[in-house]
Amino acid sequence: MPAAPAPGSTSRPSLTRFGLGTAAVGRPGYITLGRDADLPAERTVEALRRRTHELLDAAYAAGVRYFDTARSYGRAEEFVAQWLDARPAAAAEVTVGSKWGYTYTADWRTSGVPVHEVKEHTAEVFDRQLKETRALLGSRLDVYLVHSVTPDSPALTDPALHERLAGLTAEGVRVGLSTSGPAQADTVRAALELTVAGRPLFAAVQSTWNVLEPSAGPALAAAHAAGWLVVVKEGMANGRLADRNATGPDTAALRTVAARAGASCDALALAAVAAQPWADVVLSGAATAEQLASNLAAADLHLDEAQLAELAPLAEPAEAYWRTRAALPWA
Repeated sequence: MPAAPAPGSTSRPSLTRFGLGTAAVGRPGYITLGRDADLPAERTVEALRRRTHELLDAAYAAGVRYFDTARSYGRAEEFVAQWLDARPAAAAEVTVGSKWGYTYTADWRTSGVPVHEVKEHTAEVFDRQLKETRALLGSRLDVYLVHSVTPDSPALTDPALHERLAGLTAEGVRVGLSTSGPAQADTVRAALELTVAGRPLFAAVQSTWNVLEPSAGPALAAAHAAGWLVVVKEGMANGRLADRNATGPDTAALRTVAARAGASCDALALAAVAAQPWADVVLSGAATAEQLASNLAAADLHLDEAQLAELAPLAEPAEAYWRTRAALPWA
């Protein structure tokens, strides 16, 4: 995986430090603000397959080499697998990460769905979903994460599950977890302590970090120092930091710094993530090629300490941030 710049480095982040996530295009419903304007009017399987492949093509052509998906992202694993099958040269160069632990239950609907996905971190679900992932991705599964772990998750305490995860590590897959909620830092620190047969259980983490919710930063720095792959998701706060949504007084500092840098708000937000020395991969959640190009402009930005200090007051209390996120509509 690409190395993060050393603290104090003045080099710009490489495009290989950016990845493409498929949560927004693998299923018809998601919680990104403004998504109604981003996807085809008819969100058929074929329409989203085409959109996913267009984005993967554009990201690969730009230099992106990390692609993220999950069992619960509708048909996203399938779409990624088909893209890899059709492009063997690209498949040999990219790193593919997926996640298990959520089951997609919306049945390709956006409305009238009480629950879009169901979380269960058990050995039985791991066995089932790993089989499903392997059927699609085969040996091209490079990183496999327990999806959305919180401090009370069995993923942190179940010895039978730990043995299975250690077995997957022995097969050459980098095993880890993704985190969510206001106690992300506690989850990461607990995961750092887990061992099987005297060896660390996990070697990767995917967490939310953005200028509104930076609370996991110190724990992610510890994970990076331990040799873990650190992938950052939701660097744009589910669209709250996009130009079209960053219009209120709470994001005035973002707009000011972006205007002075001649950058879009989304590029500035992702550049702030890439400025963290522990962030190995920064995910774009783009749903259109235009959004992807704007996101990847972050690679041309180097934020100095003064700019980062201007953005620091944007941080919200973690509990407030996650309450806002939980209230975002699926659309």
